[in-house]
Amino acid sequence: MPWLEIIGWIGSGLVVWSLMVARVTKFRWMNLAGSSIAAAYNGVIGVWPFMAMNAIIAVIDIYWLVRLYREKHDAAAFEVVEVAPSDAYLRRVLDVHAADVAAFAPAFRADADTEARSAWLVVRGDETVGVVVVRAREQGEAKVELDWVTPRFRDFTPGEFVHGSSGIFADKGFDRVVVEGAPASEERYLTRVGFTRDGDRWVRPVAA
Repeated sequence: MPWLEIIGWIGSGLVVWSLMVARVTKFRWMNLAGSSIAAAYNGVIGVWPFMAMNAIIAVIDIYWLVRLYREKHDAAAFEVVEVAPSDAYLRRVLDVHAADVAAFAPAFRADADTEARSAWLVVRGDETVGVVVVRAREQGEAKVELDWVTPRFRDFTPGEFVHGSSGIFADKGFDRVVVEGAPASEERYLTRVGFTRDGDRWVRPVAA
C-alpha cells in the first residue's frame, strides 16, 4: 500500500475514532487532526469535493476549540442550582450515571440519610454537567460526599467556580469545606480549587 494511501487511511481512522470519544475537547482535537489529514490527502490526489468538506470540518473544529478553551475557566459558562437531596431530577442524574459516579466516588451512596445533606447541580446552558453533595457537620464544617462532573465535561473545570465564586457554601453558613479519603489523582484538582492538606484530609476555608 503506497505511503500516501496509508496517510489517507490514518486521517479517516482518526475522524471515525473521534466520534467514539466522550470528552468534548478530545473529540474536537482528534476530529481536527483527522479532517486536516484527510483534507491534505484529498487535495494531493485531486478529490476536491472531499478536500473542501474536510477543510470546512477542520475550520469548524478550530472554532469550537477556541470557544471551549475560552470557556474552560469562565465562571459565566456555568451555573450552580441548589436542589433538595431527595430531588427526583437529581436522583435521575445519579441513576443514569451510577456506574461512573461509583467509579469516581466509591464511598458515595445516593440513598444515604439526606437530612444533613445539601446538593447542587452544575449546569451549562440547559445541560447538567456535574453534581455536588455535602454533609453538614458541627461547627460550620461541610464534608464533600460527591464532587462529580460528567465525562463529557471532565476536561473543563466547573469545580473552580463551585468552590470559588459561586458562594454556595457561604450561603449555607459553612465556614470550611473538607474532603476526606481523596486519592492521589485528585490532589492536583483540590490544590487548584483552593484546598490545602491537613493531615489525612483536605480543607478549604469559606470566604464570608
